[in-house]
Formats: sequence, C-alpha cells, structure tokens
Amino acid sequence: MTQRHEDIAAVSFTGAVRTFGSVRAVDGVDLRIGRGETVALLGRNGAGKSTTIGMLLGLYPPDAGRVELFGTAPERAVRAGRVGAMPQDARPVPRVTVGELVGFVASRYPAPMPVARALELAGIAALAGRRVDRLSGGQVQRVRFAVALAGDPSLLVLDEPTAALDVEARQVFWESMRGYARRGHTVLFSTHYLEEADAFADRIVVMDRGRIVADGTGEELRRAAGGSLVAVDVAGRSPDGLALLPGVRSCEVRGGRARMRTDDSDATVIALAELGAIRGLEVTRASLDDAFLALTSSAGRPAGPGNRLSAPRDTAKAP
Repeated sequence: MTQRHEDIAAVSFTGAVRTFGSVRAVDGVDLRIGRGETVALLGRNGAGKSTTIGMLLGLYPPDAGRVELFGTAPERAVRAGRVGAMPQDARPVPRVTVGELVGFVASRYPAPMPVARALELAGIAALAGRRVDRLSGGQVQRVRFAVALAGDPSLLVLDEPTAALDVEARQVFWESMRGYARRGHTVLFSTHYLEEADAFADRIVVMDRGRIVADGTGEELRRAAGGSLVAVDVAGRSPDGLALLPGVRSCEVRGGRARMRTDDSDATVIALAELGAIRGLEVTRASLDDAFLALTSSAGRPAGPGNRLSAPRDTAKAP
C-alpha cells in the first residue's frame, strides 16, 4: 500500500547504527520527525548528536538500519534541494560579499528563496554589501543561517545555531526561526542552551551513549526525571528510609541536607511530616537542567527504549 504524501515523515531513523573503529557512535537510533515539527537534539559531548546529524545529511551511511528524509535516501533529498544545513564549524569564504555568497548558493537550488528574503530572515539585510571574511563571529553565524535558508528547503538542520550570538542576536534569530517554521517547514537543531530547546522546540530528543534516552516536551522530560525536588535538613538525624518514601525516585544526602527527586511532592512532604522529619523544607519544580542531568548521568536510568517518554509522534503536515 502506497503511503500518502502527507504521511511520509520528514526524518526517519530506523535502527540506525554507525561505528568508527571500536566506537559505536550511534547505537540503534529510532526517530521519526513529522513535517512541520521543530525538534531540539540535546546530549553531552560525545553523545552521538553530530554523527546523527551527519547521517541525516548523508555524510555518513549507516552501518545498519535505515535513514530516510521525505521517504528517500538523504543524498537524494539533499540533491533535490529539500534540505538546508547550518554547520557549526564552516569557515567564512574570502573576498566575496554576503549578498554574492547567498546569491551563489541560492542559484544551486531548483526553487530558491529570494536572496533579499533570506537576508531579511537572517537579520543581515544591511550587510549584503560587506565582505564575509570581515564580519564578526556573530555576523558570520547569521550569514550561515542565510545560506541554509537560500534554497527554501523543506527541512532545516542547524548545529549549535546560536553559539556565537549575544543575547539580543539570539532573540532575533529565534524570532526568524519561528517565522520560518510557521510556514510549515521542519526544523531540527542541536544546542547546549537548554532554555532554547524548552522555549522553541515542539519536542526535545535527548541522546546519551549513542542512543535516544528521552523524547518529549520539556514538561515530559521534567516528569520523566522526577517532576519535583524536595529538600530537608537531616543533620543529627538518620536519613535511612528517605528513598523509600512515597513518590521518591532518588535521594542524595550531602552536608546534612537530603535532596529527594520525587514524582509526587505532596505525598513525599506528607510522609516527611508523619515522620516528624521536616526541618528546613524546600520544594521546587525540577528544571530542564535537572532532567537533562538525571537522564544522561550514570546514576540515571539506563539508556534505551524503556526511557522514551512517548512514542514517535505522527504530526504530519503538508510542506
């Protein structure tokens, strides 16, 4: 049975594996990104993010499994102009202006975005006549964004897109990105700024040791790692049994203070009160930083499909 056009995912990884010598950089990744979704890819250095992006762009063929973009091989999708990429480490091209560079790249695509529009979206219309190799690091980063937009691709892949930008420039960038995504385009970006992932992605995919260990919204990640933190003073008292209290997922005692990660802070606090163990009580909502650390630390749950927050989402939209 032939799939309908709108049912074919923008990105599909099925059991994808990639090794480099004895290192299994990507270890059986299953991932589906529907058309029109904006997805953030998070992970520590060495988690497999860059290799996953390389496989998506057709730079690394999988040793096992399958990778497809819009139902076809990544190389074909890239050649057809359906993919735009913004690598983190691209070097400025010498002796050409911003407008010349973006115009040249746009000319290589079958249905490019108007150059003026790409420059406007990237916030660099005023730099069209400037030489690329004489721009600041933040300006060069925005030129890379304009180059990625030049072909008006259906899928935009961004590797650490705001790494060299100041706070104001980052805000401008994400406003542009929102406008682009609202037109039905699919966006996948990696970032070390967890607040960006939480604020601008429909979904957050967390990688660790070459596997996807979590896939869901920021709120779902917080709940998966223990939605709240309950802290109490235990100086002079035995902390034994705190880890067994209702809702408690983990307990750490340091400097006379116990910190409990809990799924049900109300139940945990009531149980503490019944024990007469409330001293210096503090209850806080787990941050995305807390969730990320819990999901990717050796003390957290092991990597693998059992730690997935939700099934891959079928949020297909027309391009």
